[in-house]
Amino acid sequence: MKKILNKLFEHKTLSQSEAKQVLVDIAAEKYNAAHMTSFLTVFMMRPITVSELAGFREALLELAIQVDFSEFNTIDLCGTGGDGKNTFNISTLTSFIVAGTGNKVAKHGNYSVSSASGSSDMLEYLGYKFTNNEAVLKSQLDKANICFLHAPLFHPAMKAVSSVRKELGLKTFFNMLGPLVNPSRPQNQLVGVFNLEIARIYNYLLQRTDLNYGILYSLDGYDEISLTSPFKLFTKEAERTMNPEGLGLKKLKQSDIFGGNSVEKAAEIFKNILDGSGTEAQNSVVLTNAAFALKTLDSKKSFETAYDEAKDALLGLKAKEALRLIV
Repeated sequence: MKKILNKLFEHKTLSQSEAKQVLVDIAAEKYNAAHMTSFLTVFMMRPITVSELAGFREALLELAIQVDFSEFNTIDLCGTGGDGKNTFNISTLTSFIVAGTGNKVAKHGNYSVSSASGSSDMLEYLGYKFTNNEAVLKSQLDKANICFLHAPLFHPAMKAVSSVRKELGLKTFFNMLGPLVNPSRPQNQLVGVFNLEIARIYNYLLQRTDLNYGILYSLDGYDEISLTSPFKLFTKEAERTMNPEGLGLKKLKQSDIFGGNSVEKAAEIFKNILDGSGTEAQNSVVLTNAAFALKTLDSKKSFETAYDEAKDALLGLKAKEALRLIV
């Protein structure tokens, strides 16, 4: 690690193979906490390269406990986190809405590092039991159209840095990696990122794969469509800028989508929305994100059609039923 750190401190970057090997060695617990903190800090002080991110991704996917969902056409809906906005759990709610439309969702997630409530915090609070048992997860996909892959159960390599990340309490390149290393390797993905630079790096990286994807970034810093500002959507075909008014929706204030400062408060909002009792603003945000997930699955579908399908799943309580079935 000393050799790698000296190279990085000289403002050099890692090749894909070097980056992969460092992650393999981290997983093997070859480095102490000071070394890992120094290594993580480098990537807080300068942009990560596509080759570095590709190497880290390759290592984590190879080291992961694999599950095979190839018989399903699954989608993952995940944000990087790290935007510091403390919204309610938009991507998790979106996942249940998409499941409520009949599509298969293999959601990858973890406990929060930099916000009040991550997807794992929320689902655990609601009574979901994490597992890496493939048969159980497939059964959930069959009966509820959704299953949840809690990252620590699938990525033993993450255990080696979990305490360092928690103590830092800041976004690191692991926030960038989370959405890229779903161990079930879904065929489709809608992912939100916390800045435009990362959106473009993701786009360069994912263009090399056969993944059907969309990458979202709201221009005021949210890692999802917040409806508080215009947002970017990257796909294999194009990069587009859209705004709420152009979709026929009201622009929202940041306070409209605040999730509180505790898991308990976030869970209260979560359950209200699934019960069909969310505010107009809360519903609008989750339905918009769900509509773009449905458009990721079928690019020919209009936004209006996708939005109506999502609305039927939410207000018809099909999303709530998906949660009930897996809990």
